[in-house]
Amino acid sequence: MTQKNFSNIEWRVSKELVHFADALDFMQKRVEEIIAKTAPELIWILEHPPVYTAGISASDADLLAKTDIPIFKTNRGGKYTYHCPGMKIIYVMLDLKKFFAPEKPDVALFVEFLENWVIKILADFGIKGEIKKGRVGIWVTNKNNSEKKIAALGIKIKKWVSYHGIAINLDPEMSGFGNIVPCGIKEFGVTSMREILGEKIDEEKFLNSISSSLQA
Repeated sequence: MTQKNFSNIEWRVSKELVHFADALDFMQKRVEEIIAKTAPELIWILEHPPVYTAGISASDADLLAKTDIPIFKTNRGGKYTYHCPGMKIIYVMLDLKKFFAPEKPDVALFVEFLENWVIKILADFGIKGEIKKGRVGIWVTNKNNSEKKIAALGIKIKKWVSYHGIAINLDPEMSGFGNIVPCGIKEFGVTSMREILGEKIDEEKFLNSISSSLQA
């Protein structure tokens, strides 16, 4: 199901915070270059300053309070999400015609691949991530036996090239989630790797796991 040769993909890790508007502008340009075959596919790992992003299904009712945190409307799938330092974003600019057989690109299977990728990353830290039918993202069960979201997912496809991607909560400032209904799901909360493990996350190990888990 997955692409046979990930070595042909460019990897980029931004150490400094990247403003969402700048990241979106870059992604849109890079997707056009990938479509035109003038640039390689790209996996880009970064963090954003605090920002809310609204996907194409976002509802005004899911914005619960006025806030000074910027809000950006985007063309990705999904509803409201929150990004901030301590949350790793993995933007995936990949050609699905290369990822699958050229005649059989499959968005649903690609989303399933991304979900399972996150589950493998979490497993490297002893965290059991799960897919829940009818709920976007990756979920964990905490010590109180309640289910909470630990990673969000939203993508956009243009001419079979993906962009946007995955957000995994390492150790973000959780209060920012209180102004929205994350991904439109009211019944369940949000958690982080640090909250689950009770300790600081080794960032170098996390970055290594992102790439190594693709080969697993």
